[in-house]
Amino acid sequence: MSFSDKSIQCSDCRTSFVFSAGEQEFFHTKGFTNEPKRCPACRRANKARRSDSDSYASRY
Repeated sequence: MSFSDKSIQCSDCRTSFVFSAGEQEFFHTKGFTNEPKRCPACRRANKARRSDSDSYASRY
């Protein structure tokens, strides 16, 4: 299967980011069927928010 870079718009910040051929190949080998919705910066921010809320919930 051949992959090529794609430009995708982030669903959070609306900036365009590149979904590289290498990332697409990685997604394919892992069996992921959906393209990413968020740019790398928004993914990190979302992960940090989830991590903060998980650590808060585990304290109580």
